Amino acid sequence: MRKRFLLLLLLLLFLHPIPSYADSGASTIVMDLSSGRVLYSKKIHEKKLIASITKIMTCIVVLENVSLEKKITVGEEVLSMYGTNLYLEVGEVFSVKDLLYGLMLRSGNDAAATLAVQTFGSEEAFLLKMNEKAKEIGMKDTTFQNPHGLDDQTYNYSTAYDMAILSRYAYQNEKYREIVSTKKYQAKSSTKSYLWYNRMSLLGIYSSCIGGKNGYTPKAGKTLVSLAKKGDLTFTIVSLDDPDIYSNHKNLYEKYFDQYENYRILDKDHFYIESSLIEDREVYIKQDFYYPLCEEDFSHLSTLVHIYSKKKNQAIGEVDIQLRGESIGKIPIYEKTKKEKKFSFFSFFRKLFV
Repeated sequence: MRKRFLLLLLLLLFLHPIPSYADSGASTIVMDLSSGRVLYSKKIHEKKLIASITKIMTCIVVLENVSLEKKITVGEEVLSMYGTNLYLEVGEVFSVKDLLYGLMLRSGNDAAATLAVQTFGSEEAFLLKMNEKAKEIGMKDTTFQNPHGLDDQTYNYSTAYDMAILSRYAYQNEKYREIVSTKKYQAKSSTKSYLWYNRMSLLGIYSSCIGGKNGYTPKAGKTLVSLAKKGDLTFTIVSLDDPDIYSNHKNLYEKYFDQYENYRILDKDHFYIESSLIEDREVYIKQDFYYPLCEEDFSHLSTLVHIYSKKKNQAIGEVDIQLRGESIGKIPIYEKTKKEKKFSFFSFFRKLFV
């Protein structure tokens, strides 16, 4: 009887094998936003066309350089736009804020063109700023030739790794987080009202998703930069040339949220160093140190304490936290100063007569 049961079980498994998950992207990265740790990578430094995820940089450049309340007038730059548009009309007046929502929620190519030309005076000046910002934040393999991502005449190239760096940088901007997490937005120009729903579908199908930007052109394929938060972990995932972007991101998030936890490796309230290293001085650190770790990481963690011969920026040393022999963070060590007692005439005379 037992043999028959085992034979039947094996037959069922053969006919209905346990599904195995495979990353469908040509280039994919999973990055922890807090630490910048790369949790998963697949061809992350391979340059590819990026389509409309270009607009993340467009959004950040505008947010950092232009007032959201500034009014701008749509010009003839929109007449050459095609693909996903808001269908803006020449002469229509918008606030920068409204156009940013149209840019990110509806992926308006005409919004990208308008923001570039009407805020910086020309597309060339705007592109210069986009590429300057890319270099500034460490996007070494990225080139922007337009503010929207269309690739019939000009080409925007980047890598999954660079776009994860951009996503991590952009996430620090509160207004950016607000825009990309919005599911619908109502805008009003000088002549019309608009209601825009977010085209980035992961917001609606995955409860931990907190925003992102999708893209597509026939040459680039489907691209996606997304953000998700679970507990005290926040990840970004980038996929380039991925036919199944939303399922892929959802599966990757669930896998890596399950594997990792954000651990406090150094506790500023319970910090101790052997007295022989610091000659009985009282020392402290000003901050905790957290880092995402999986179970197999623990046996590869170590800390090195360096005490300087001279103070550096008031620090007397540092703790170097290492994982598999590579530094993942350095925390300055400070010496506690002894509080000097204030002179008191009452205490002085009391000592004289006691």
